Amino acid sequence: MSVAAERATTLDTPVRRLAQQALSRAAGAPLIGGNSIELLIDAPANYTAWLAAMRAARRRILLENYIIRDDDVGRQFRAVLVERAEAGVKVHVICDWLGCLGQSRAEFWQPLTDAGGEMRRYNPFQLGNPVGWVNRDHRKLLVVDRDVAFLGGICISSKWLGDKVRGIAPWRDTAVGVRGPALAEFEQAFADVWAQLGTPLVRLHAGAPAPVGDIDLRVVATQPDTAGMFRLDQLIAAMARHSLWLADAYFVGLAPYVQALKAAARDGVDVRLLVPGASDLPVVRVMSRSGYRPLLENGVRVFEWNGAMMHAKTAVADGRWARVGSSNLNISSWMGNCELDVAVEDAAFAKSMEDQYLRDLENATEIVLSARRRVQRCDAKPQARRAGGSSGRAAAGALRLAHSMGAAFSNRRVLGQGEIAVLPWLAISLLVFAIGTVVWPRLSAWPLAGLAAWFGIALLVRYFRSRRVARDARVAGLPAANSATPSKLPP
Repeated sequence: MSVAAERATTLDTPVRRLAQQALSRAAGAPLIGGNSIELLIDAPANYTAWLAAMRAARRRILLENYIIRDDDVGRQFRAVLVERAEAGVKVHVICDWLGCLGQSRAEFWQPLTDAGGEMRRYNPFQLGNPVGWVNRDHRKLLVVDRDVAFLGGICISSKWLGDKVRGIAPWRDTAVGVRGPALAEFEQAFADVWAQLGTPLVRLHAGAPAPVGDIDLRVVATQPDTAGMFRLDQLIAAMARHSLWLADAYFVGLAPYVQALKAAARDGVDVRLLVPGASDLPVVRVMSRSGYRPLLENGVRVFEWNGAMMHAKTAVADGRWARVGSSNLNISSWMGNCELDVAVEDAAFAKSMEDQYLRDLENATEIVLSARRRVQRCDAKPQARRAGGSSGRAAAGALRLAHSMGAAFSNRRVLGQGEIAVLPWLAISLLVFAIGTVVWPRLSAWPLAGLAAWFGIALLVRYFRSRRVARDARVAGLPAANSATPSKLPP
């Protein structure tokens, strides 16, 4: 039997088919064959590849990123986009309103729109939608001519390059370049978000690109409340038999996922978690550290990166499955954002991910429990402290606090050590608020009244706006705008 025939037989076992079905349904993403994939480590390698692909564009560039900053890197990307737009290439850019707040203004994009390109901001703040800002477009995607797509955790900002003068190394981050039939899924993922922000994209291609390799992968394009990546992460944690190595920039694990990791470790799976030692968002770092103890007590190994910010979001399991993308292991990414990840089922690619993970651990410090059961480091390597940036991650910490408080009040389950650690801070905050309300009642009454009025007006505005949209749709003979069916590229 040939090697190819033997591989096909192995992949066609009943158990394998059942696993494929479970993964496809959990992620809401089919397995796509015939692709090639390239692992790209850190921003310098990625920016070089992205800019080269953009300069070679002949038909269309689709760029979607959480942060595109008005600095040397951002202006370099803008210059290439403007040049391609002037050459007749269709250029479409989506950036997140909150991610780019204070990073790039409308004037930054004027040269692109003057050249014929289009730029849209995702979910800008609106008075009529007080809590809508929570949902963000956290994707990092570049699609060029249906020839290549790049995705991962890297934003377009000089911050990712570090600072040689100040001795700051580039941020540790991971992305991939993909070619093949999967590009149709990346293009559709972009088109779905683009259509939410205005006129849909015009289709330039029919069908899927031709096969260019033998890589099987899934394109997991999640939107708020779909939770496809959460279900897939849960399933992989349950199915891992030998190893599950995770890297995450803003780990604030929900109880169900933490339970899955603990159960896997107790079953003898080698579970490892690599997180930043110094974060650009200190509050999330504190929340992340508060959850170490229950993981360590159940055999999960935790490591902190010793260099500048570790921003990668990756996983590799059993030497045959790997994930790279924009999703963090927290409720903000799982439930609240537009995210984009690729889940690869290939032994060679998984091996390259494992090799990179082991190299990363050479620059990391393992966190252990001492004889007195206290969480401590294995060594005393100094950690750089950094502040600022990635403001959207604050939602993860706030939601973790709310989850802990809800568990304490409802008494539905035993609180974990990480959740217990935050309860005194919650209690003190509530007591201070209560005392302040008693002493200065107007101090709390006026803001609460204003907030209630704002929400009431916003709900009325939403009601009348929805009625108008539905009426206009009926007159035009179109389906309702709130249909659950994803938008597709028009013919």
